[in-house]
Amino acid sequence: MASATLLGFRPTIVSAAPGSTLILLGTGGGPSPKPNRFPSAYALVIGADVYLIDAGNGVAQQLVRAGLSVNAVRHIFITHHHSDHNADLGTLPLLAWATNPAEPISIWGPPPVKQMMAQFVDFQSFDINLRTRDEGRPDFSGFLQVNEFSEPGELFRNGDVKVSCALNDHPPFKHSYALRFDTDRSYVFSGDTTYSANVVSLAKGADILVHEVMNLEVLDDLIASEPNATSLREHLLASHSTPEQVGRVATEAGVKTLVLSHYVPGGPVLTDQQWLAAVQAYFQGDIVVGRDLQSI
Repeated sequence: MASATLLGFRPTIVSAAPGSTLILLGTGGGPSPKPNRFPSAYALVIGADVYLIDAGNGVAQQLVRAGLSVNAVRHIFITHHHSDHNADLGTLPLLAWATNPAEPISIWGPPPVKQMMAQFVDFQSFDINLRTRDEGRPDFSGFLQVNEFSEPGELFRNGDVKVSCALNDHPPFKHSYALRFDTDRSYVFSGDTTYSANVVSLAKGADILVHEVMNLEVLDDLIASEPNATSLREHLLASHSTPEQVGRVATEAGVKTLVLSHYVPGGPVLTDQQWLAAVQAYFQGDIVVGRDLQSI
């Protein structure tokens, strides 16, 4: 029978150590700000380096609350270009650059990430140029290494980790991806998706699967009065995962631990126990009901 981890808020202090640690920086879904959850962001800490998966609004603050330095971030991986996943993609490197970084940051994302980052640099050129002259900062363009990917497969490999991606199912996006990190443990991040056979394949035998989850019954009540309720519901059904679909992916992939995140709805509408019960019927492994700043 599935077990669950239900934790209240507490800051997570992470020190450089062998092996890997996953910290859930933001577990909320959707663009509207939530009182209890930050938008999507996860820190995979491997030794002294942080690999950031998605960069929703406030990610730098969450890193600090987790006891991590913005200058520990070596790579940022973006699953897709919805604002709750990439709002601070440019802001985080800018803040790191302004706090005496020792090494550059690499950004990995689907199209049009190169264009977007060029536009961000142009948008912040006044601040960048001023700090370069007034504070003696190095060239900002040399601090960033932007990598754009548009095909599934291996993205990156070094002595600590291999990173792979697979297309998920998140219409209307042509380029929306799940990500897998193989280090001392294997971690898979579904990204935003409905049930996806590609995600199942990517997650085969993984130690940890972080998967989005949606409660449509509660959503129907919440969006009933919205002027775009019909189109919004159609989008949610086509591009997000019900508890049954989440459990199906985890079961078919044979993962050891399923971590629920990117809750839709993401506010304090449902309790942890309700989220757990919704998925528990469809997955018999360990289930973690993810919360911001939780360490796994």
